[in-house]
Order: sequence, then C-alpha cells, then structure tokens
Amino acid sequence: MSTHLVIMAGGIGSRFWPMSTVERPKQFIDVLGCGRTLLQLTLDRFGDICPPENVWVVTNANYAQQVCEQLPDVPVSHVLLEPCRRNTAPCIAYVSWRIKAEDPKANIVVTPSDHIVLKPEEFRRVVSSALRFTAETDSIVTLGMKPTRPETGYGYIQADLSVASARNREIFRVDSFKEKPDRETAERYIRRNNFFWNSGLFIFRVSTIVNALRIYAPQISRIFEDLLPVYGTAQEQAAIDEQFPKCESISIDYAVMEKAEEIFVFPADFGWSDLGTWGSLHDNTPKDAHGNACIGSQISLYDCRDCMVHTTEERRVIIQGLEGYIVVEKDNMLLICRQSDEQRIQQFSKE
Repeated sequence: MSTHLVIMAGGIGSRFWPMSTVERPKQFIDVLGCGRTLLQLTLDRFGDICPPENVWVVTNANYAQQVCEQLPDVPVSHVLLEPCRRNTAPCIAYVSWRIKAEDPKANIVVTPSDHIVLKPEEFRRVVSSALRFTAETDSIVTLGMKPTRPETGYGYIQADLSVASARNREIFRVDSFKEKPDRETAERYIRRNNFFWNSGLFIFRVSTIVNALRIYAPQISRIFEDLLPVYGTAQEQAAIDEQFPKCESISIDYAVMEKAEEIFVFPADFGWSDLGTWGSLHDNTPKDAHGNACIGSQISLYDCRDCMVHTTEERRVIIQGLEGYIVVEKDNMLLICRQSDEQRIQQFSKE
C-alpha cells in the first residue's frame, strides 16, 4: 500500500506581521530563520515517509506560484487549487477523491503546512506506526499532542485510555473532540491524563475517508465524487472552480471526526506547535539566560528580558532595556510591541 502526503497550504495566516501578509502567509516565510519556510520544513520532515511523486498540496489559487517555487519536486499536477476558502472538510474531500482516482489503495497522511516539529525522529516513528495501523484497519487516526500547559488556543481530544488498540498499544479510541476551552476548563483538562491537543494531523486509507465523507458529509462528497471523470484532465480546474464554491464551509472535525465511530488518537510528544503567534515562536525558540529569543545574526541585547527579536536583515540591531517585547523587522517595516498586546498586531498592520 503506497503512502501519500497531503499538505494543506491555503491558510491566510498573517499574524506574523510584518513578516507575513495576506499575499505571503506564514507557511511561505522563514519564521525560524533557518533558511527554510514552514511549508518546506513540513515536506522535509516527511522525507523518509513519502516520496515526492506522492505528495499533494492543496492551496488557494493565489498561492500556486509560491507553492511551485518552494516545492519544485512536487508534481505540478499534484498542486490542487481552491478557488475560494471553504475550511478543511471540502479541502480533504477534494484531495481524497483526487487521490482515489489515481491510487485507490492509497494510505494518506494529512498535515497543515505551518506547524513546527522539534523532534523529527520521534515524529517519523509515530507517523510510520500510525500508517501501519490504518493500512490494516478501517480507522481514522489523529495525532494528539501531550499538553504541557493549560492552552486556550488549541482544541482538545478526549481519549479513552482504559483499553489500547489490540493492533497498536499506543493508539486509543477517541471519546470526544473539544473546542478551544476557557482558562478554567483548560486547567481542568491538564489535571487529567486523557486530554490531548488536537494537532490537525490525520492518517487514513483513501477508501476509509471517502466512505466516511459519503456517510457524514454527503453534500460535499457528492460534489467531488461526481467530478471523477475530469480528474487529471484539462477540464479539472474549470470544474473545480465551478463546483467548489457550492461546498459548505465546515471543518473536517465537525463534518466527520465528531460523528464517525472508528476514530482513534495516537498520543505523542515530538515538540509540536502550530506557531499561531509571535509569543508561541518565543516559547519554541532557544532562549538566553534572561529569557530572550533571538532570530538573526546581528542582534545585541542589554538589560533585556523575555523578548522575542526577529531581525534577519543586514542591519545591526542593538536593544537596551526592554522586557516582554516583540521586535521584528521586515521589508523596511519595524514592529516593536509588548507581547501582552500582540492581539493588536493585526490592527497595526492595517494602519
């Protein structure tokens, strides 16, 4: 059974302004200052799991050129273009039916394009183990991250840890999916050992997911099943442009995962973060003795504490006396903002 990788890269994440914008969302930028964008790092971590010819990228039509430039080894025919945004259920339905037309026995990993993994070897072990499980069962597996704090920005997965799967002792049935909680609820989750962050990483056979879509999201499934005759032809994009906007805008969690029966979770710890904010980047970047995280080679800090500094341009940057600040320079724009006020960055970007 062949493994296929699906990278969802259509998001408009611009919370890393001034580095990211609507025209250049965070998946297309080098947030970590390592010379690779988040999209490229996503593909890199699957290098030993899936060959380039089995990689698929679903993105917005506006980002097609950036995807092809950054992932030149991915077949152009595997870069699927959404004419509009309809959340993750239509995205996964489209690519699943498209893969089924090409490889009816495919085993699929679906991943967001803008997350980070700090322990790639453990990541590959977990994904490979989950792929073996789905190859042998009609199951959907999601990777649940072991929480390290009462995070209110993530959804949670409640697992039944009383009995592990007979085929894999690290995999358990899902009891329920939980929405992003308030602080009090998140703290209650943390005190229990059966709640995990929802990473948005899913693994399933193509036959499993299309059958689930037929049952639980029939309107969406019907649209893409009816397009089977045009997949891989010159008529595909025009048909998608016409039919895709008819899909309900709904997440795969709501459409399928919360309703289906054979849903399992693989609790894991491979240094995962969805990098939703500059604050989360600060949390996941090495820091000096004073809690400062710096990305850039010409940064000097004096009397500074708990700052996030990202300045990769050629300029020398010297900062004195800041505590708990974000400092970012990109394309002749300079952001200096208290981390506690980060939610206002989007407002700043429009002024």
